[in-house]
Amino acid sequence: MLPTREEWRDALILRHGKERQEKFAAAVVAVCGLGGLGSNIAVFLARAGIGKLLLFDFDKVDLTNLQRQQYKFSQIGEYKTDAIAANLREIAPYTELETKNIRLTEENITPLLKDADIICEAFDNPEAKAELVNAVLSEMPEKYLVAASGMAGIGDANDIVTRKVSSKFYLCGDGKSDSRAGLPLFSSRVALCAAHQAHIVLQILSGENN
Repeated sequence: MLPTREEWRDALILRHGKERQEKFAAAVVAVCGLGGLGSNIAVFLARAGIGKLLLFDFDKVDLTNLQRQQYKFSQIGEYKTDAIAANLREIAPYTELETKNIRLTEENITPLLKDADIICEAFDNPEAKAELVNAVLSEMPEKYLVAASGMAGIGDANDIVTRKVSSKFYLCGDGKSDSRAGLPLFSSRVALCAAHQAHIVLQILSGENN
């Protein structure tokens, strides 16, 4: 029999503390892109007991994704939004999920992300990254934004860091490595960057991000 919502809450409070866990449970976090970064971010945040996740992607699970993304062989061909939602319901069934199988564009970013307290950028396309970051900074300056830049290659894990760009904008990664330049993607290094993104979300919600 599954643990009850109250039992899961109490288990999280035991690890995180009551006041902090209440903040996590009240939060709405958007994850934009559900690939190597986004699927890992979503899992980390669900395990932490975030109250609601807004999950955005338009792609389907491919065999080549399984090396670093939170999907299964049996989910190849499924939309990533459907597949990650199914996996998260097994991991953290009391986290509320809202999925949109849609490409985020300059026209829809603001209405789709308006309910999020914190927005995680997790795209692999530089143009899409820039469009989302620019839209949030210009149209929703009150929102926290956590983006990523540089996690390719097999370089030093300690090069992956979190930098505070402005009062509500954080950038995670090494800031230089790019898979498009021919560097391979390793699951461990991609997950490190995703963990940085998820962790700064938890720090922000805890009021300990300074």
